[in-house]
Amino acid sequence: MISDPRTIADGITLRPATPDDARPLAEALARSREYMRPWEPDRPGSFFTPEGQADRLAARLAELAAGRAVPWVLAEGEIVIGGFTLSNIVLGPFRSANLGYWIDVTRTGRGLATAAVTEVCRAARDDLGLHRVEAGTVLDNAASQRVLVKAGFEEIGIAPDYLHINGEWRDHKLFQRILHR
Repeated sequence: MISDPRTIADGITLRPATPDDARPLAEALARSREYMRPWEPDRPGSFFTPEGQADRLAARLAELAAGRAVPWVLAEGEIVIGGFTLSNIVLGPFRSANLGYWIDVTRTGRGLATAAVTEVCRAARDDLGLHRVEAGTVLDNAASQRVLVKAGFEEIGIAPDYLHINGEWRDHKLFQRILHR
């Protein structure tokens, strides 16, 4: 499916996630835990461990094998600095997926998330044959909204009580990118 790493900046690669990423993912997520708390679901402490990430990766890779998701990591050498996943992939006449992503607290504000989202959308169109990618952010996540707009997404509406984030149901701005325009 999608196996080639893609260079998105000097020394920074977007590549398919593997089971070997459990430890570096755990380290990056633990490092960014407080930064991402306002925009993430409540996570148990085990989520931020190599074992927790190994379980999460096993589930994501099973979804990949079933054609329902594609997980990538953004890496600088052996250090994971972000995660990007197309999930809920639906083919047929819909040909759509949901995009989720995060970037390490130490790498924000450098355009890396925008470059990686752009590359994920290219792969969604060219490698997966998708027509549309959807993403959502909590209403006050202006940084993530800027990433999406810079990567060619357009706002399509507000979803009330969309996801349980940081201990409460939160409204989200929904965005989409039509890939064949």
